[in-house]
Amino acid sequence: MDVLSDAIAAMRTGRPHSSRTVRFAPWGFRFPASKGAGFHVLLQGAAWLLPPDGAPPVRLGPGDVVLLAHGTGHGLADHPSTPLVDAVQAPDGSWPSIPDRGPVGADETLLLCGAYQLSRARAHPLLTELPPFVHIPARVGAHPRLRAAIDLLGAELAEPQPGSDAVVPALLDTLLLYLLRTWWLTERPDRATGWSGALGDPAVAAALRAIHGDPARAWTVEELGTEAGLSRAAFARRFTALVGRPPLAYLTWWRMTTAGRLLRTDDTPLRTVAGRTGYASEFAFAKAFKREYGMAPGQYRRQAAPPATAARPSASSTE
Repeated sequence: MDVLSDAIAAMRTGRPHSSRTVRFAPWGFRFPASKGAGFHVLLQGAAWLLPPDGAPPVRLGPGDVVLLAHGTGHGLADHPSTPLVDAVQAPDGSWPSIPDRGPVGADETLLLCGAYQLSRARAHPLLTELPPFVHIPARVGAHPRLRAAIDLLGAELAEPQPGSDAVVPALLDTLLLYLLRTWWLTERPDRATGWSGALGDPAVAAALRAIHGDPARAWTVEELGTEAGLSRAAFARRFTALVGRPPLAYLTWWRMTTAGRLLRTDDTPLRTVAGRTGYASEFAFAKAFKREYGMAPGQYRRQAAPPATAARPSASSTE
């Protein structure tokens, strides 16, 4: 897998959800901070994003997209002066029912909103380096793949068809990847530094693909430099400058992140997890894991496991 896909896969928990809704002015919602990430797409009308901490409001026009990758609390309204009420959504992301028509002459706004459940225990720097909110304005002819994903998602939510329960989560995952790709590769103000520079640099990107493609391999800096087409010293300098860690330090970090995901999501035997993350023995893996996480792999797996659901009494049960 490539680094962007891998980073999201390592952090994803649960199913994403979304909703398509119409609002009639005046309207305003206050979204509380969350552990996940969220987005808003303005399909029709006008709206204002109200960032926290007194930052200036951001006007949104039709086609504009806002990604809040850190789950930052914020407001969304038809006008900055409109009073806000707490946004209350069902567990599936749906909004409370609203009238088919607003007051006579009221401005109509069509929104597409969604949320992702993400674990931040081992957040990848691709997300941690993002600003509090990412605003991608609509421009004619810009980002056609992102626009296509938005159109498909909006259509599925507006008119569900057989298979929509599977299609919508897949489209939400696709949309998140397109949002991140669009920001890092085209919209970020300074694309020559940090992870934007790493993804856009052919040499460093090649080394990252090698690491993510085979994290169990006993990579050396020289071998990764060969993948990048650079000398050992030149590669190490460039990789460290853009990624923020030396090559082998990033390899170790990614191995442990991968191990944590495997332990958190399934019952893969420890010896198999060790082999997949480049350790010759379960003992060596457990030692490295405890050094990184502060606990043994088995303890981590037990703590990360969802709580067991209590069985309901049967019809014949007595109290």
